[in-house]
Amino acid sequence: MKPLLTKTTKPFLIYVLIVLMISIPVYYFVVDTIWKSELDEHNQIIVEKTAYEFNQLQLSEEALDKSLELWNHIQPETNIERISPNQVKRDTIYTYERHLPFISEQKKERYRCLEKVIYIHNKPYLFTIQTNIEESHETIAVIAMITIFFFVMIVVGLLYLNRKLSSSIWKPFRSTLNQLKTFNLNSQNTIEFPASDTTEFEELNQSLYKLIERNISTYKTQQEFTENASHELQTPLAIIKNKLDLLLQDQNLTEKQYSIAEDMNRALTRSSRINKNLLLLAKIENNQFDSSEIISFDHLLHQSIDILGEHFEQKNISVTEHISNGVQVSGNNILAEILINNLIINAIRHTSLGGSISIQLTHSGFEISNSGMEKLDTNLLFKRFSKLSTDNSGSGLGLSIIQEICRFHHWTISYRFENQNHVFTVKI
Repeated sequence: MKPLLTKTTKPFLIYVLIVLMISIPVYYFVVDTIWKSELDEHNQIIVEKTAYEFNQLQLSEEALDKSLELWNHIQPETNIERISPNQVKRDTIYTYERHLPFISEQKKERYRCLEKVIYIHNKPYLFTIQTNIEESHETIAVIAMITIFFFVMIVVGLLYLNRKLSSSIWKPFRSTLNQLKTFNLNSQNTIEFPASDTTEFEELNQSLYKLIERNISTYKTQQEFTENASHELQTPLAIIKNKLDLLLQDQNLTEKQYSIAEDMNRALTRSSRINKNLLLLAKIENNQFDSSEIISFDHLLHQSIDILGEHFEQKNISVTEHISNGVQVSGNNILAEILINNLIINAIRHTSLGGSISIQLTHSGFEISNSGMEKLDTNLLFKRFSKLSTDNSGSGLGLSIIQEICRFHHWTISYRFENQNHVFTVKI
């Protein structure tokens, strides 16, 4: 990612560069046109002045011819030639190139020419004047160098201003951003944004104040609801379960009554577990857990394997362990323990008798695989209350809880089926 000023400066510099590059041929065309216009005016003045001077001399016909012949010799770039009245034509202006015979270098020079009919002693003469056009290439090269120089100055100036503006004008914004990064709803500490004389930043701060205030209010409401639900729902469920336990111990129950009470007890137990899991999901989604603890992942994994060892033995499941030592991550210990237990219990529940489970832990991730027959539906895998097997003992929330715990810690979980094994991988 790039800073905002860099994103705006780059297109501006490209635009300036394009404009300056286009300006160089435009300069050439404009300067060349101006020079030609000035030379045409210069040639016109020379012709008219020369005709005026010859008319003022009052020379005889013979003297005039000698004077014109002399003029044509001493003025090599001009020529005055007598013409007949029927050869009179309009003024002609043109540009042409020719080699200079007295210069050894084979180089063509451009000339601006004017052919104009003048009258000396009331007789028509064709006056041809050629004026060398000063080479504009050198001038354009100088203009190009100056243009490049100023472009470099613009680039250096913008980079300097970019750095200055980034450290001064954007300082309140960066301060606001840093405070937002460290703000935590769990702590609910008051946040104070720095005052700014920039209208947009001040409006941003005021909007953030209102947004944070609403979020804190909503968070408190959700937290109160979660706590109330946890207490108000669990208490009657526990009472009903105790009553059912007492009822099941009654010796006077018939076999049919006992069966009904047992079904009610199982349903109640499952309802209580679902309630706890839903409350847990709500707490995770509301960020009601501390995420700054140091988790000894290998220690928690060994602990869970030892606790669930009896379940492995009951189904005669062989366990393969590849656990690296000293794997520590930042997060919440309780949630990490729930994640590990849910993944292992899920593997045990969906492994047939005599199956196998492999558990691996490295510094980059945790992986658990169990033997199976066919791939699970990945579209339903992490959805709540989705049934991926005929086993109804689970709450249908185990994998959803695992996914939410991963999101809370910014971990990623993935599933694949290979070599007749279900493989769940958590990148930590």
